[in-house]
Amino acid sequence: MEWLYKRIIKYEHLFEKGGKYELFYPIYEAALTIHFSPTNTTKKGAHIRDGLDTKRFMILVVIALGPCLVFGMFNAGYQTLLAAGQTPGIIESMIKGTLIFMPILLTSYAVGGFWEVLFSVIRKHEINEGFLVSGLLFPLTLPPTIPLWQVALGISFGIVVGKEIFGGTGKNFLNPALTARAFVYFSYPAYLSGEVWTKVIGSSVVASYSSATPLGIAANTVQPMNVVDGLQDAGYSIWSCIIGLIPGSIGETSVICVLMGAGLLIGTGVGSWRTMVSCVVGGVFMASIFNIFASSATIPFLSLNAIWHLVIGSFAFGTVFMATDPVSSPDLNLSKYIYGFFIGVLTIIIRTINPAYPEGIMLAILLMNVFAPIIDYYVTEYKVKKRIPNVV
Repeated sequence: MEWLYKRIIKYEHLFEKGGKYELFYPIYEAALTIHFSPTNTTKKGAHIRDGLDTKRFMILVVIALGPCLVFGMFNAGYQTLLAAGQTPGIIESMIKGTLIFMPILLTSYAVGGFWEVLFSVIRKHEINEGFLVSGLLFPLTLPPTIPLWQVALGISFGIVVGKEIFGGTGKNFLNPALTARAFVYFSYPAYLSGEVWTKVIGSSVVASYSSATPLGIAANTVQPMNVVDGLQDAGYSIWSCIIGLIPGSIGETSVICVLMGAGLLIGTGVGSWRTMVSCVVGGVFMASIFNIFASSATIPFLSLNAIWHLVIGSFAFGTVFMATDPVSSPDLNLSKYIYGFFIGVLTIIIRTINPAYPEGIMLAILLMNVFAPIIDYYVTEYKVKKRIPNVV
């Protein structure tokens, strides 16, 4: 690879200030540093050289998303073939799922990448590495039937409004991928409602046939029917939800794949285990509280136990990959416990009390993104007051 590095460096002067292609320096810099570690160091004073720069930090997150990505493509193909009345095989499902997901992913990266490059060129700064993750996270939170023009609109809103207007990566207080999904969700709710599979017979589409997601069933259960009975009657079990061979957003159905990603993020120190654990604790706490009052309430969803809440919908995916976003989450360890706990609590409240938004973790994380700086501020104030006064 040394010959490639020398060949790229040979043309660096053309992209530097005063060079013929100065305007396109962000593109040159991105191509160089994504393949090779930066050689720049501080000229004076103490400093630490670390091979884990921001790009490699983000690439580790992309790798952690790998199991969800691969399984998501397989499941998208599996569910599509199943809805078409066919018997899905592994190879057939993978091919079909790849054909479904790749246009969504390419649209996300192409449109979002355009905005990243445009803002980098105009502001004359490096291309932000965070898009490596945001451009992948957003497609994984979408149903396979999402129109590509909505993918383009969503990622545009997430990058421009959710990040770039605040100054780019590191300065945004909202998670860009969740901002993009929220925009699509509230603008075109029919496409993200959970009823995402349609049966095909011959050349005709049967619009009345659909397979609801577990969250959709739970949210629409009415008395006197029990939520768990409704889920089981629809063919869902806790184990099937853990495995993930169920309808839902592309990358969020398999808890096993999410846990594999969580292991890598925690092992490398990229993701905060404090936030993940406290999200789960908050979710279990709130679900348990609701279970106590479920018998006298008119909302059957309140009776769903905590285990079901943890394995259906995007709770696991949001906890591991969204809530732990280092930019939009708090910095202090105590703050992360508080932040994660309230995400878990709010997720269960939104899911059960307002069935119009059964995927509560999206709104819960965005709401806590807003309060993250405040949590850090008060935790810092608390620690300052607890210090022993200096002796003069």
